[in-house]
Amino acid sequence: MLFERGWKHTLKQALLLCLLYGWRVSAVAHLVHEEKLNIGTVVLDEEERQWIRDNPTVIVAAEQYPLYLFLDEHGHWSGLNSDVLKRISAMTGLQFIYRESFSTAQMLERLETGAADMSTTLAMNDERRLSLDFSHAFGGAGWVFVGRAGEPGVQSLEQLAKRVLVLPGRHALEGVIRRDYPSIELRSVKTYAEARALVESGEAYATIENEIGAQLYPSGLLQVGEILEGKWEADLLAVRRGQPQLLSILNKALEAFPASELRAIRLKWLGGIGPKPAAAGWQHWLRSSCWGVVLVGGFCVMSLLWNRRMAAVIKQHRDVQSELGDQLVFQRALIDAMPDPVFVRDLEGRLILCNKSYEEALSLRFEQVQGCRLIDVDALPRATADMLHDEFLIQLRTRRTRFSRRRLQFNDGNREIYQWTVPFYSANGELRGLLGGWTDITQRDATAG
Repeated sequence: MLFERGWKHTLKQALLLCLLYGWRVSAVAHLVHEEKLNIGTVVLDEEERQWIRDNPTVIVAAEQYPLYLFLDEHGHWSGLNSDVLKRISAMTGLQFIYRESFSTAQMLERLETGAADMSTTLAMNDERRLSLDFSHAFGGAGWVFVGRAGEPGVQSLEQLAKRVLVLPGRHALEGVIRRDYPSIELRSVKTYAEARALVESGEAYATIENEIGAQLYPSGLLQVGEILEGKWEADLLAVRRGQPQLLSILNKALEAFPASELRAIRLKWLGGIGPKPAAAGWQHWLRSSCWGVVLVGGFCVMSLLWNRRMAAVIKQHRDVQSELGDQLVFQRALIDAMPDPVFVRDLEGRLILCNKSYEEALSLRFEQVQGCRLIDVDALPRATADMLHDEFLIQLRTRRTRFSRRRLQFNDGNREIYQWTVPFYSANGELRGLLGGWTDITQRDATAG
């Protein structure tokens, strides 16, 4: 009788849970359907509709900044900001065409010269307001200090007095820091990657990044510090001055953007950043119920519970494997999308990874030279290969970064290049090898001449 009463109680709870879950799904579906009926298109005036007819496509200056905007493995623009523009396109009829930029400075230059109409990843400051208009905000994040692991964490700009702070050129905070903190030795580089490399090597004390972007990279010799107090990077759409109709259309679309849909987009891209949420209530109830059944039902129910637990562990293991596989595919796509040659070598100088541009520049296939040193193959003249291989080994011993402009002899002649090589580390700070590449500036110098 006790066994029968226990099972009846458990079945009643399970039935009640199913009914509640079914009601919740039905209610959510109804709300979503009702919301879709209400959002429609944005209400535009005649001047704005005429502007869209005259300007059906809008050029977007785009710099890759995962998870906000990046090229996926198929070469398509993806990310949070891409999803927002897709939704605005559906609401207004505007078509957004991306033009890739490779630094913040280049993106600003394209907007200032009229080569692009807008951008989605520029923060607002006084300098930029002189040539750009900014839309309503649709989210945001704080700025955080990124310093070298083992050093005292940076908590304020006052701590950086007489120290080197490295930032990408024309950073949103550059003007404020130069004006209000003249004692900070500010150094400009091209990209956030170069800034992190200088901090990692000890040539700079810290850099400043968006708190979302700072969490995407393995720490190695770096540590993410405190949030910069009083500074906030709002998610905005930056529009080139002289386009009031475009700005008005974008603002109206953002005002009409369903709040629940915007939250869903942000959760899709940024939900995995930060601490994981606690287990849901129904999971806790299920675990408690299972233990009650074990106490009443004995060994048979215990076996069932064990089988379910093992199935969950196996599923979790498969999910982790799938997620790791997706990350590897994504990282490979990012590297192959880079227009400049990029390579990765181990502690002995053996090639362990390269992109398509590297293969094309040296007329080789990765499968043919994987695991080989430069001096083991005929990709470069012998003297050049010996010199570069020796430089790699010295860098690995000294653990210093290198950025230099130089002339090198390739198999097809001399080239003027901008070369960079950076030591990289495992998550526990162990040196793993060199990451490097170069930009061929021969043609650019010839044109300038």
